[in-house]
Amino acid sequence: MGFEGAAGAMGGGVRALMRRKQVDSERARPAGSSNELRKELSVAQLIAIGVGSTIGAGVYVLVGTVAREHSGPALTLSFLIAGIAAALSAFCYAELASRCPSAGSAYHYSYICVGEGVAWLIGWALILEYTIGGSAVARGISPNLALFFGGADSLPWILARHEIPWLDVVVDPCAAFLVFLVTGLLCVGIKESSFVQGVVTVLNCFVMLFVIIAGSYIGFQTGWVGYKVAGGFFPFGANGMLAGSATVFFAYIGFDSVASTAEEVKNPQRDLPLGIATALSICCSLYMLVSVVIVGLVPYFAMDPDTPISSAFARHGVHWAMYLVTTGAVLALCSTLMGSILPQPRILMAMARDGLLPSFFSDVHKTTQVPVKSTIVTGICAASLAFFMDVSQLAGMVSVGTLLAFTIVAVSILILRYVPPDEVPLPSSLQASFRLSHENDEEKLRDTLGDEDHEEGASEISDIVVESIKDPLIEKQLYASKLDETKRRKTAACSIASVCIGVLVLTTSASATFLPFLVRCFVCAFGGLLLLTGLGVLCWIDQDDGRHSFGHSGGFICPFVPLLPVMCILINTYLLINLGGGTWMRVGVWLVMGVFVYIFYGRTHSSLTDVVYVPVAEANEIYGSSSASGFVA
Repeated sequence: MGFEGAAGAMGGGVRALMRRKQVDSERARPAGSSNELRKELSVAQLIAIGVGSTIGAGVYVLVGTVAREHSGPALTLSFLIAGIAAALSAFCYAELASRCPSAGSAYHYSYICVGEGVAWLIGWALILEYTIGGSAVARGISPNLALFFGGADSLPWILARHEIPWLDVVVDPCAAFLVFLVTGLLCVGIKESSFVQGVVTVLNCFVMLFVIIAGSYIGFQTGWVGYKVAGGFFPFGANGMLAGSATVFFAYIGFDSVASTAEEVKNPQRDLPLGIATALSICCSLYMLVSVVIVGLVPYFAMDPDTPISSAFARHGVHWAMYLVTTGAVLALCSTLMGSILPQPRILMAMARDGLLPSFFSDVHKTTQVPVKSTIVTGICAASLAFFMDVSQLAGMVSVGTLLAFTIVAVSILILRYVPPDEVPLPSSLQASFRLSHENDEEKLRDTLGDEDHEEGASEISDIVVESIKDPLIEKQLYASKLDETKRRKTAACSIASVCIGVLVLTTSASATFLPFLVRCFVCAFGGLLLLTGLGVLCWIDQDDGRHSFGHSGGFICPFVPLLPVMCILINTYLLINLGGGTWMRVGVWLVMGVFVYIFYGRTHSSLTDVVYVPVAEANEIYGSSSASGFVA
C-alpha cells in the first residue's frame, strides 16, 4: 500500500508538471473584474518601449571592446548577424504575442504550450533576470552622472557612493533613488510611464544620430583611416567576426519587454508584431550605423575599450562631444532601467492569477489599472540590490533568463503548429455543466435510437440510423482518419523531442573542449543526426489543422516553420551553454529555490488543481452556455 501511495503521488506530481492552461484564460475572469489591466498602448508606444529597453549604454562600450578583441572593421557585420539571430526569436514572439495577448510573456506562452513545470521555471528565471538587470543598470548610472560634476568622485555627497568599512560594502544612494523614481512613475499608469520612456528614448536616438552624422562628416574629411589598416576588413578572420556576433547579441535583449505588455495593447493582433519588428529594426540599424562610423574614425587596435565613441571624437579635436555622448549613455541607462522594471510586475501578476504565487501579486489598482503592489515589491527588491551590492559579477545571470525564454518560445511555436493542445481545462465550477451536457447527449442518443414502446414507423427510422452508423465502410474511414491523426501527432511530438535533444547534445559536445577530439566529433555527429532527423520529419509531415483556431486569429504568422524556430533553438542553446560554469552555478541555486517554492506552494495552489480536461469543442459550448450567468473561476 505504501509503494502504491508513493507511486500515485509521484504520478500526480508528474501530471502537475504537464498541466496546461487554456489560451483564452482571460475568459475565466469576468469582464470588468478588478484585476484587468487598462488597454492604453498603441504601436508608437510599443516601439518606444522596445527601443528604450534594448538600446542601453552597452552600445557606447561594446563598439570598442568587440572591435579590439574580435571583429575589427567587420564589427558592422557582427551587429548584422546578431540582429538576424535576434530576429528569429522576434518572429516567434510576434506570433505568440498576437495569438495569446495576455500578461506574462514567455511564462504565459510556455504554460499554454509546454506545461506548468517549464512555465514555472521560466517565470522564476525571468524574475531573477529583471531584478538583477534593473539593479545592474541603476548602478551604472551614477559613474556617468559624475562626469557632469567633474569626475568619478564629484557627485553631491547625498548621491555619491560610500564605502562601509566594517561591512566591506560600497553603497550607491543614487542608484536606489533612481529605481524608486522609476517605480513611482510605473505606478502612475502605463500610458504615463510609456510616454516618459518614449521621450527619453527619442532623446537618446538623437544623440546616436549626432554620432552618425557628425562622425560621417569627420570620416569623409579624414579619409576613413580605420578602414585602411594592414589587417584588412577581417583581421581576426570569419571566426572572429562570429565571436563578435555572439558578444553583441546581448545588445539586442530587451525587445521581449514589448510582449510583456500584451494585455495593455489596444489592438494586439496588429500592434504587437509591428511594435516588436519595428523596434528591433531600429535598434539594428542604429547599432550598424554607429559601428560603421566609429570603426572608420579610429583603427580598431587604437580604440579606447571603455569610452570608444567620445575618445574617437576627442582624437579628432571634438572634445565637447564627450558630454553629449555621456548624456546619451545616461538617457539610455534610464530608459533601459524602465524597461527592466516594467515587465516583472506583470509576470508576477500572471503567476499569481494562475495560483502559483500568492494572490497579493495579482491585485490591480482600481484607478491606474496597473499591478501597483507587484511594482512596489519589484522596486524595493531592485533598489535594495542596487544600493548594497555591486551586481556586475551577477550580470551574466540576466542572460540565462532571456535565453531560456527565447528557447522555450521557439519550442512553443513548434508545439503550436504540430501538436497544439486538443483539450482544455474546465474549472470545477463548470464541471456540473459538463456532466449535464453528457447526460443530455446520452438522452438524445436514446431518443434517436428509440425503444420497444415506440410505434413501428419510429422503429424503422431508428433501424436505418443504426444500420448507417454501423456501416463497415463508414466505421473504417472514421477509424482510419482518427488513427492517422493520432499517429501524426505522436510522430510530430517525437520529432520535436528529437530536435531538442539533438540541439542539446550538439551544442554541449561542441563546447566541451576538454573532451578528446574524436569523442567530440562522434558526439557532435550523433547530436547533429538527431537534429536533422527531427527537422526532416517535421518538414515532411503536415502541420496540425487546429493551429488555425488556436488563440486569437488574424495576427502575425511566423514564417519558415519548422526551420526558423529550430535555428532559434540552436543559436540560443549554444549561447546558454557558453555562459560559463560560475554563472550556471549561481543560476542553479536560484532555480533550486524556485523548485522548492513550487513544490510547497505553487503545485498545491495552482488554479488547475481541480480541473477536468475536455475537448476544445465541448469546452467552447459549455463556456458559451455559461457566459450569460457571469461565470467566475
